[in-house]
Amino acid sequence: MQFYPVRSPPQPLLNEREFPMARPSSDRPSRGPLASRRRFLALSVSALAAATATPALLAQVAGRAEAAPLTIEDIKKRGVVRIGVEAAYRPFTFREGSAIVGYDVDLAKEIFAPLGVKVEMVDTAWAGVIPALYAGNFDVIMTSLTYTKERVAKVGYSIPYTEATQELLVRAGDAGTIKDLSGMSGKVLGVKLGSAGDTMKTGLDEKLKAATGKGFAQVKTYDDHPAAYLALAQGSVDGVINTLATLTQVVKDAPGKYAIVRDIGPRNWAGIGTRKEDEDLISFLNQRITALKESGELYKLQEKWFGVRMQLADKVPSFS
Repeated sequence: MQFYPVRSPPQPLLNEREFPMARPSSDRPSRGPLASRRRFLALSVSALAAATATPALLAQVAGRAEAAPLTIEDIKKRGVVRIGVEAAYRPFTFREGSAIVGYDVDLAKEIFAPLGVKVEMVDTAWAGVIPALYAGNFDVIMTSLTYTKERVAKVGYSIPYTEATQELLVRAGDAGTIKDLSGMSGKVLGVKLGSAGDTMKTGLDEKLKAATGKGFAQVKTYDDHPAAYLALAQGSVDGVINTLATLTQVVKDAPGKYAIVRDIGPRNWAGIGTRKEDEDLISFLNQRITALKESGELYKLQEKWFGVRMQLADKVPSFS
């Protein structure tokens, strides 16, 4: 198997979450020596104030940082639950005109319906969503907050409400022959540089060799997923890896052109994020998600927004 990076011109993003990256310091405009001196003086004053702060003041600040746990009764009394989202991640949360709509919006209304409260979506920058949660900007996080070892250590989580597994996009005409990973033996895989698919490619190649005696013919790497989808449509690659939720939108946007092959990557999911101390809220969320699964309402929403019924675990995954 050979890996081929493919440099492509910038493509418009399709159903992808992009994380903003800081510019190198050399790219930042110079502030000049006077501004630098002012900044130095301001930092010096701040440091002096911190060093001479009274114990009472420090205790007051610490008290604000250690907020009391949020309870269901608190939310009922307030009459509104605030949900932190990224309103640019279709079909979870996105804008139609001035309104935020999507799978998460519909599901949140179902989850909190028994409380009789207003559900308010708070659009926020995804890169700072966890600090914003702890700052009290909202009560929970949705928009497919996937489970990771680092996040589980920082955030309280509900049980899964959506799947975040990596799957394979193929041409619709090849769906009869590429029914699982073994169908990619001797074929060309496309991945986005730095994506989960890029990380998985070596392991998948080894799995293919063990199962069929032959791995991928090539793995081509692209700057973004839309470029990889275009290569798939043009026949340059035979499959592209991305998350199930995103691939459902690619299929939906181009009826009859693509198909999704399941059970490619290890199972992963997303839950609703809370502050660690909000145990009452977590318990409520788990009860409601379980009830909506049992009634079938949750799966109806998945079929509405994704066109598929997802395989959900009954507990938060462990990362021991």
